[in-house]
Amino acid sequence: MGKKAFVTGGTGFVGSHLVDELMRRGYEDIRCLVRSDPKWLKEKPVTLVKGDLADEGEGSELSAALAGVTHVYHVAAVTRARKEEVFLRSNVEGTLRLLRLAHRFAPNLRRFVVTSSLAVVGAVEEKVATETTPLNPITGYGRSKALMESRVWGAAIDDRPIQDEVPLTVIRPSAVYGPRERDILTFFQTVNRGLCPIVGGSDPDPISLVYVEDLVRGIVDAAESDTAIGETYFVGGAGTSTWEEVRDAATGALGRRVITMRISPALVRSVGSVVETVSGIFGAYPPLNREKAREIADACKACSSAKAFSDYGYSAEVSLEKGISRTIEWYRQHGWLG
Repeated sequence: MGKKAFVTGGTGFVGSHLVDELMRRGYEDIRCLVRSDPKWLKEKPVTLVKGDLADEGEGSELSAALAGVTHVYHVAAVTRARKEEVFLRSNVEGTLRLLRLAHRFAPNLRRFVVTSSLAVVGAVEEKVATETTPLNPITGYGRSKALMESRVWGAAIDDRPIQDEVPLTVIRPSAVYGPRERDILTFFQTVNRGLCPIVGGSDPDPISLVYVEDLVRGIVDAAESDTAIGETYFVGGAGTSTWEEVRDAATGALGRRVITMRISPALVRSVGSVVETVSGIFGAYPPLNREKAREIADACKACSSAKAFSDYGYSAEVSLEKGISRTIEWYRQHGWLG
């Protein structure tokens, strides 16, 4: 039987690249949940399913879209919100709702992949997290993802553990970059203007960055490996890096010299608070807010992909230098660098 996928978050950065990977692998039917604008899915041979994760029950758009699928790739998530209940409603309840619907309407389901985040780790003693690292999330987003994982693994249907009914895999990506990504774009734009802000002193914490094509390959490889059933994996880049290495790769690709400006974690927290307060006056919620600043200053930002390599052979193929060069070239071609 051919592979048929249902993808949430397909209009976004990671989700759209995941769709590209599924197309490359010959999935015969790819259905993508969209609210309105298909964005990066325009003109791709996919079925657009209008709706959201609040839909439920027989006859809903979601139930019809799940009928007959072999793989569910759940990528959609709320990543920024003022109120914790917004995270919980979407990232926790929405995931559980989709899981129940997949169990009910996709009897041939081979895998349900839940995309989590390195943000579940939070503030811990370890500089490089593994799957055995205790979780101590420090942001609303991180807490919602940690609770999502707990609720998914603990879910039951008719008093039976859902793990016995649905083949589950949880993927925790590290920070992701690549074409179509906007969050790290601000960093590259700043470097392109000759200034490079780096948080921390001369002995900075390691960071994990994964090029988006490596990530989506790792996600699909996990979904197609029987070994990965019932498991959780970090999926990151080729080892850990520092922001100095990111700076050097960016300046090399841009052909620029920069002034490095070191910023203390305390200043990051203060700036996040000020930016959020000022933006709130205008009804906006900025990318750099109190919680994001806390994550930058205090959370673990690196992970090991050793378990994914051991279990199903994942390894990053794109080096930091090559990935940043490709990303910057894409930004230039699309006029994003200004």
